[in-house]
Amino acid sequence: MFYTYILFSVRLNRYYVGTTDDVVRRLEEHNNAFYEDAYTSKGIPWNLLLSIVCDSSSEAYRLEAFIKRMKSRKFIEKLLVDPELVKSIRHRLSK
Repeated sequence: MFYTYILFSVRLNRYYVGTTDDVVRRLEEHNNAFYEDAYTSKGIPWNLLLSIVCDSSSEAYRLEAFIKRMKSRKFIEKLLVDPELVKSIRHRLSK
């Protein structure tokens, strides 16, 4: 299984969107600065706010890219409270 996930850092007051095949491991990597020079090492601790199950890695990457292209904090916050919006976007991207 693959996932697109959204993290939040209180320290940076920023969201982070990523893709993985193991959300728990990936969150641990972000919070342990597994990649020392990565952007997320500056925002520890990160909190997992949303994990979206995808059918394939390509779907997860398409969804991640779509969310990032929106470049909108408001859009991410809408995703967090409206599961139907997530469902609608996944459906549209699968065509």
